[in-house]
Amino acid sequence: MRIHQLRSATIVLEIGPCRVIVDPMLGEQGAYPSLKVFSNRQRNPTVPLPATANVLLESITHCLITHCQKGHFDHLDRAAIKWLREKQIPVICTPHDARYLIRRGLNVASLPDDHHCPQPFLGGKIRTVTCTHGRGLVGRLMEHGVGYFIEIVGEPTLYLAGDTVLTDQIRRFVALHQPAVSVVPAGGACLDVGSEIIMGVEEVIEFTRSVAGRVIANHLEALNHCPVSREELAMAAERAEVAKRLLIPCDGEVLNIRTVRSGSRYLENGQPC
Repeated sequence: MRIHQLRSATIVLEIGPCRVIVDPMLGEQGAYPSLKVFSNRQRNPTVPLPATANVLLESITHCLITHCQKGHFDHLDRAAIKWLREKQIPVICTPHDARYLIRRGLNVASLPDDHHCPQPFLGGKIRTVTCTHGRGLVGRLMEHGVGYFIEIVGEPTLYLAGDTVLTDQIRRFVALHQPAVSVVPAGGACLDVGSEIIMGVEEVIEFTRSVAGRVIANHLEALNHCPVSREELAMAAERAEVAKRLLIPCDGEVLNIRTVRSGSRYLENGQPC
């Protein structure tokens, strides 16, 4: 398995012959408004796509969406909708998002609305995992979406957390399944009011300590409401003695994830190309 970090939450998974883009935000730098009103009103995304993006996009075979409504352009923007519609790439999503995406002319393959029942996916299995995209009043106004847990023979088990804070439900899920690789949102995003709506430094460190596998942090340094920097997170990982397992890729970086079976566990080695 290879994981390409494009920008923010947008990644590409290489799984066998398939290339799966997750939560595509493909618009140009500054194409969308600020996600804050009273401070740091920089337009989004704050950085361009990496130079490798255009070539990589030509190889995409599938798209996976965690959530996309209520203004979440950072997980599916206008440019991505246009691109997906033109290419007619199969878009895997929840039934809740399926109706929204079908109306936009996309080639939708909806998963059943059952968190407990794995479904066929690329010769393996996929299941949804509940997200909590913020707490309190702000949380009640957010589009919560889902994460995904992917199991494919010969590949490391993969947990895509989606946009979520660290909840007891997620703690129980990772304790039970112990994913070999987890991709978590680490930007500490917050709006003008309320607390963080995705994991920040402390929750990413706690999550990393809770799993034996590798953790990949993304959703960093691309949106104006995400204050956590890669350097800040890396320093925290060093202090917590989890830096060897917490990977913080730059935009455009590729991670090779190898698995070696040892007894009943997967040991993985992810390193930049």
